[in-house]
Amino acid sequence: MEVIWEPTPEVLERANVVRLMRRHGYSDYRELVARSVVDPEWFWPAAVEDLGLEFFEPWRQVVDTSRGPEWATWFVGGRLNIAWNCVHRWAAGPRALAEAVVWQSEDGERRSLSFAQLSHEVVRLAEALAALGVEPGDRVATYLPMAPEVAIASHACAHLGAVQVPVFSGFAAPSVAGRLQDSGAKVVITADGSLRRGRELPMKQIVDAAAREAPALQHVLVWRRLGRADVPMTAGRDVFWDEALGDAPGTLEPLAVDSEHPYLLAYTSGTTGRPKGVLHVQGGFLVSIAREAAYQADVSPQDVLHFSTDMGWIMGPWTLVGGGALGCTIVFAEGAPDWPPDRLWSLVETERVSVLGLSPTLARALIPHGEPTSDLSSLRVLVTTGEPWNPEPYRWLHRHVGQGRCPIINCSGGTEVGACFLSPTPAVPIKTCSVGGPALGMAMDVVDADGESLRGEVGELVCRRPFPGMTRGFWGDSERYLDAYWRRFPGIWTHGDWASIDDDGYWFLHGRSDDTLNLAGKRIGPAEIESAVVGHPAVTEAAAVGIPHEVKGEVAWVFCTLLPGIEATEELAAEVGGAAAGELGKAFRPDRVIFVPALPKTRSAKIVRRAVRASALGEDPGDLSSLENPESLDDIARAI
Repeated sequence: MEVIWEPTPEVLERANVVRLMRRHGYSDYRELVARSVVDPEWFWPAAVEDLGLEFFEPWRQVVDTSRGPEWATWFVGGRLNIAWNCVHRWAAGPRALAEAVVWQSEDGERRSLSFAQLSHEVVRLAEALAALGVEPGDRVATYLPMAPEVAIASHACAHLGAVQVPVFSGFAAPSVAGRLQDSGAKVVITADGSLRRGRELPMKQIVDAAAREAPALQHVLVWRRLGRADVPMTAGRDVFWDEALGDAPGTLEPLAVDSEHPYLLAYTSGTTGRPKGVLHVQGGFLVSIAREAAYQADVSPQDVLHFSTDMGWIMGPWTLVGGGALGCTIVFAEGAPDWPPDRLWSLVETERVSVLGLSPTLARALIPHGEPTSDLSSLRVLVTTGEPWNPEPYRWLHRHVGQGRCPIINCSGGTEVGACFLSPTPAVPIKTCSVGGPALGMAMDVVDADGESLRGEVGELVCRRPFPGMTRGFWGDSERYLDAYWRRFPGIWTHGDWASIDDDGYWFLHGRSDDTLNLAGKRIGPAEIESAVVGHPAVTEAAAVGIPHEVKGEVAWVFCTLLPGIEATEELAAEVGGAAAGELGKAFRPDRVIFVPALPKTRSAKIVRRAVRASALGEDPGDLSSLENPESLDDIARAI
């Protein structure tokens, strides 16, 4: 792959990571990364100091691994509060009157809060929750559209020391109920409804249905988003947001909690069985996310940050904590980013967004609608994550959205990681589709089946040392956590991704290792086949899956979506398959190319390959609660 980005002197002069390098006498970024990995007792305190993060009481030990790396604790003995670091400290300084959060609703409303206003509303909601009986450690679920109320609710929980449980805003009642049951949430904060693609979502009604299966639930707090007069309210349980706040004075001080105090319970779908409740803590999550937003994405107080996400995806909390800790303006958008098709680009223009986050899938979905016509001159950094890139869509984003001058900070981590494992930074050259290399403080490696380091070949992505943002386990299921990450290579985190490192030291992802295809005895990641297929001018998206074969053992089937107006024919299927063979070799030619109206995606725009494969084989697809379009699976089954 070619080098597509080179930092200019102006970029280097303003980059946060360059400031950190100069403070500690480094002129080479990779040398800084190497020191951060081998000397975490130096690096993490250095990052805290450089970023101005505030602990109410200092830690006495940076990291304690006495229970093993799986259960490492960080900033031992320190006390802090995320709400203080992300909101309140800015409200008392020169950023007090600056816009902290901005909202654009789907129907055209715009609303903003300054840091001073946001801080006041956070404290008032914290007082209201305390009046409802919420205590430190209690779980509070949030089921809300992306709006300032999301920030208020999240930080109010942190202010009190409660554990927030964000739930995808598009979930149906059974999925909401499952998360309320598993977490034992005492309170749900929701809205009377919201808008998505021109339709009303009855969020309060969905919560009512879910509440029947959630015995621990005591209260439902309702934001009047749509202002409906006929919202059903259960006496003694339900209360409207504005009435709950009443005349709350907004004087309650944030609770100084231990660094290891639970902060966030984020649910991620499992391949089978119930979703995993991933637990994060206040100290590690704050420091890890702030480090990533500052040094990898280069966010500063002067930036306007928008990530096309939902609080049910880890990038929602990433945006709130990363953007908040650095004092920038955060833009929320209700509804879908591609409805209408220019919605995202229009948002960038009207709000002068400078740091934009999106998934590769969303970029691919927007390409058929043509080049953006909005003014995107405010952009300076693009952040992408969620899955591996295909080269042509990556180049399209760089050329037509970033206008050739914005670095694509393509990072890779996960809900359980609490930040990124791998990421470039604007201060170094970037290759097309690369994830740069290890992020600061992350002891990454690529290994073979025996756990030995690999170079120049595809292998398992691992992390050889614990890190602050690491989950503290799955809620109520320690064994499942250990099985998922620590038992393949004892003492080493195995993430489940295929990765490689080229001769120039650039890292690349090749898809999930459990998605790997074995074609004629040769292992290949689905992303490589998909990239070859998406390179055909008629194809917009693709999902490659392995299908059992009596003779060959396994063959590849590729499910594709086409540009509007293009007819799905056998001739086109043969042409697409030939394109893959031409790029990868005949051994990797798909056995079948199947055209479908849509591929199954999560609300965070990830294609769910396991569901594609299960539908093709008529098997149980496992947990589908995160899917936005489950009807696409019926189309896949009919297309076989």
